[in-house]
Amino acid sequence: MENVIINQLNYPILTYTVFLPLLGALLLLFIRNAALIRWTALIVTGATFIISLPLLTDFDKTTHKMQFVEKSAWIPSWGINYFIGIDGISVLFVFLTTLLSILCVLVSWKAIENKVKEFHMAILTVEAAMLGVFVALDFFLFYIFWEAMLIPMFLLIGVWGGPQRVYAATKFFLYTLIGSVLMLVGIVVLYFIGGNTLDILALGAVQYPVKLQYWLFMAFFSAFAVKVPMFPFHTWLPDAHTEAPTAGSVILAGVLIKMGAYGFLRFSIPMFPDAVKFFMKPMLILSVVAIIYGALVCLAQKDLKRLIAYSSVSHMGFVTLGIFALNSQGLEGGILQMLNHGVITGALFLMIGIIYERTHTRVIADYGGFAGLVPWFAGLFMILTFASIGLPGTNGFIGEFLILFGAFKAQKIYGVLAATGVILGAGYMLWLYQRVFWEKPGADWTSGAHPVRDLNLREIAILIPLIVLIFWIGVYPDTFLSYMHASVEHLLGNINKRSYAGQGDLIAQGILEIFR
Repeated sequence: MENVIINQLNYPILTYTVFLPLLGALLLLFIRNAALIRWTALIVTGATFIISLPLLTDFDKTTHKMQFVEKSAWIPSWGINYFIGIDGISVLFVFLTTLLSILCVLVSWKAIENKVKEFHMAILTVEAAMLGVFVALDFFLFYIFWEAMLIPMFLLIGVWGGPQRVYAATKFFLYTLIGSVLMLVGIVVLYFIGGNTLDILALGAVQYPVKLQYWLFMAFFSAFAVKVPMFPFHTWLPDAHTEAPTAGSVILAGVLIKMGAYGFLRFSIPMFPDAVKFFMKPMLILSVVAIIYGALVCLAQKDLKRLIAYSSVSHMGFVTLGIFALNSQGLEGGILQMLNHGVITGALFLMIGIIYERTHTRVIADYGGFAGLVPWFAGLFMILTFASIGLPGTNGFIGEFLILFGAFKAQKIYGVLAATGVILGAGYMLWLYQRVFWEKPGADWTSGAHPVRDLNLREIAILIPLIVLIFWIGVYPDTFLSYMHASVEHLLGNINKRSYAGQGDLIAQGILEIFR
């Protein structure tokens, strides 16, 4: 247990945080009144957020070790334990998950009118599963949470989504399931090679043969690349975002797609360092392609949701670029940008959902002139636009700056190519803002039975926490970067300790080595 700190609090805070939403979902089974269901879900998500706050306030930033650890035997004959804990990487995503879950309940307050109980049960269940992924330190437990997340997310898209919801939900489910099955094969191999244990920390300390690392890296890559999603495994994401209800889109963009990048950080880099170094260049290339491709496709979109969905492909390309730059600036920038993307894109999907309730259209050409009609909406959307394009003073700037710095440090060409994505990102977001808020209106939004109205107090309250985070991280990023310093330093130290036994920089030679 040298890599952990036994729970510094006198109560199991992580267990409470993970399972309170699940208990809330079970409680909803016995409630029939729709208003009471909404209030119960809000109270449960709010309580989960409050309960989780000591994870931030009592966190020891000076160590890389796992903290708030809870461990007890679960299935001793198979070496399976109930083993959970967090470090400087996962603590930030527990915070993000609990915050966004509250906002998902609030934004659905009037938007969801059918099957209200089932909807909120799905929201609470997916929150519990996502939290479980970030705290699990046993592979068996991790895989249960990883797969359990698919079911409520499938239902959120397939039941409460748009006209093509069944197609989008099925596509999402199949893509993620196939990748997960290959990861399961890798987990089974690790179990036998690593000494009949599923302890993630113990398996991370084992030195695996280089050839085996190649295979295992690819097995885990199949799950993580789909979840990010990396190019060319991204095609499920635009459909899922377009058809999902607003809360589903916020969960997808805010938390779920972060799990692929988190998997690279938690498993691939510490467990397969030789393979990571060997596949470093292909991963950087795929990241740059995703950045540029996602931005170019955004320029051609006519649907608000699809544009923001493809922007996620581009922004998550920055995240993987930073991670596989394999230096402190890139890694910290990548982790921070995961948090930033959840805040910015989550807020953008919230705003799109809010305006869709009023207009019942997402076609960009139908809008225009909204700056005068909904000034509060226009002002907050402008802040999100500036954050998305990385304007100095916003969180997007800090994350992209660190990533580009790390990419230049790793190899200049990747930094140069990625920088073009920043330019393209400014192009499609500013053009979107112009069309929606300043161009000639595509329809008459001032007359009729229900003219477009500005944000109300509930909607402003939903957005304010995310706006505050945008400026907080943008002005004083060390508040959040300080959590990850020790963990990133340890991660890099672990990679550098191990010799790279690959076959130079030629990928073809590496493939031959795998099949030899």
